[in-house]
Amino acid sequence: MGTMTATPQLDSSDTVTVTNPATGAVAGTVRWTDPTDVTRIAASLRTAQRDWEARGATGRAKVLARYAVWLGDHRDEIERLLIAETGKSAVDAAQEVPLLIMIASYYIKTMDKALAPQKRPASLPFLAIKSITVHYRPRSVVGIIAPWNYPVANALMDAIGALAAGCAVLLKPSERTPLTAELLMRGWLESGAPEVLALAQGAREVSEAVIDNSDFIQFTGSSATGAKVMERAARRLTPVSLELGGKDPLIVLEDADVELAAHAAVWGAFFNAGQTCVSVERVYVLEPVYDAFVAAVVRDVDDLKMGAGDGHHFGAMIDDSQLAVTERHVADAVAKGARALTGGKRRSGPGIFYEPTVLVDVDHTMACMTEETFGPTLPIMKVSSAEEAVRLANDSPYGLSAAVFSKDVDRAKAVALQLDCGGVNVNDVISNLMCTTAPMGGWKTSGIGARFGGAEGLRKYCRIETVVAPRTSVGAGGNYYNNSLRALKRMNTLMTKLALRGPKRTAK
Repeated sequence: MGTMTATPQLDSSDTVTVTNPATGAVAGTVRWTDPTDVTRIAASLRTAQRDWEARGATGRAKVLARYAVWLGDHRDEIERLLIAETGKSAVDAAQEVPLLIMIASYYIKTMDKALAPQKRPASLPFLAIKSITVHYRPRSVVGIIAPWNYPVANALMDAIGALAAGCAVLLKPSERTPLTAELLMRGWLESGAPEVLALAQGAREVSEAVIDNSDFIQFTGSSATGAKVMERAARRLTPVSLELGGKDPLIVLEDADVELAAHAAVWGAFFNAGQTCVSVERVYVLEPVYDAFVAAVVRDVDDLKMGAGDGHHFGAMIDDSQLAVTERHVADAVAKGARALTGGKRRSGPGIFYEPTVLVDVDHTMACMTEETFGPTLPIMKVSSAEEAVRLANDSPYGLSAAVFSKDVDRAKAVALQLDCGGVNVNDVISNLMCTTAPMGGWKTSGIGARFGGAEGLRKYCRIETVVAPRTSVGAGGNYYNNSLRALKRMNTLMTKLALRGPKRTAK
């Protein structure tokens, strides 16, 4: 079975050696950051950020444009290192850089408008003597603690928004996948960008130092770790945005295109070996199409090729501990009466691979339907109605995203709005990640706030500052103490009458 692991190994000089979980080959080495040095790094970023903010949206857009071009020019190099570091298939690795370029392109075009000061109208006629302007002022240092499953995309999809907003970024990659972050950092400097992006390499102590020295934290990872991040950040009242675990359901209604739904379920479940926050982790299929759906899924899974690099559909799992979770969930399901129609075991031979596993006869007494697996499994449950499917889909502490399949799109959209999650795809899976115009985030224990997407993806990194200035000197100081008490009473009576006009009309 093999005992290779992607967990970095430290030698006496704190140099980390990272091995490929698919082959055991050394992918590279990187030096750990001394946690005590993070304060100095953050201070340097805070100094550089002032000039970065002063460039304005237009000036920052030019820098981000050069970086996007660099990413495109070096895509092959990035993907080779990505495969060596994670054991991904080439298909899996090919998704990450294009997503970053899409995000950068969107913000380059929209950041000037999204961050522009906004004029606000007066709430009452007599306040028209005031000019009200809302400004979006960037926070100095944004700390990003990124996960290992998409070490390129998850590192920069948030960093691009923070940099566009005018912040400096202190990036802490996963200790399991530190190499690609070094390459991305090299590209930032090679594209002529200022030193407002820095790395802090390491594990828990470095993460804590990043939290302690940042003005905003973006964390992506498990719900349990997210709670610890939030607790640490609360010591300094540092705001956080958390994108956490998921147990995303897919609902197949009786009028669905069964072939399309099956193709989507297989891709959504096994892409990146199931190590995706928005992967399909459980399926509810209405009884009339259940048998046809299961047969189509098994047929598709039988055609999948597992392995790293070219010619494979999905690659290795990140390490033995992650594979053990998948093993436990499958064993628990089978012990409670489920059947594995495909896979059900670790692949023999070298590498950390688990065979794509389709589970049927499952229910909510089984961990595979209630706990996040983050592995290549696809449990399918038969249900009698759309109402039952919705109830079961919502019977979860998670609420990241979901999918609904039906030929009646309006019906599917109505079902979607009954699901307790941050995003729903109709007749597709995972596509909400590509919608750069809308924020992506989770409900319940799947997160707080939202990450990239839309103007919200920039403004989340900003502090709101309202400036109220006089349009004229007339009326200034009407409620000051130096006026007579009778005048103040008249003023307050007038304010009350004017403010009540709207409520009285609405209440009729």
